[in-house]
Amino acid sequence: MHAYVYKSRRKADTYVYLAERDGFERLPEPLRTQLGPLQFVLDVALVPGRTLARENPEAVAGNLASRGFHLQFPPSAAIDPMSEDWGTDA
Repeated sequence: MHAYVYKSRRKADTYVYLAERDGFERLPEPLRTQLGPLQFVLDVALVPGRTLARENPEAVAGNLASRGFHLQFPPSAAIDPMSEDWGTDA
């Protein structure tokens, strides 16, 4: 399966994976409005053994097959180790 990845120009660190290139009609209208303009960033083959930086490739492939899109939200500050106070005054 192939995925086409777009970033939201309105919502930082928010990405949309589409099953077909420029298949924006698969996105619900309220979601399209909220995300604003989308900029193409990557096409990726979701093959066995493939890893993605922040997403489970099986979940992405499942959402693409069932809905035609997958939405990747920004990482939560609660689980981002770089956002924690490590006790330094730097």
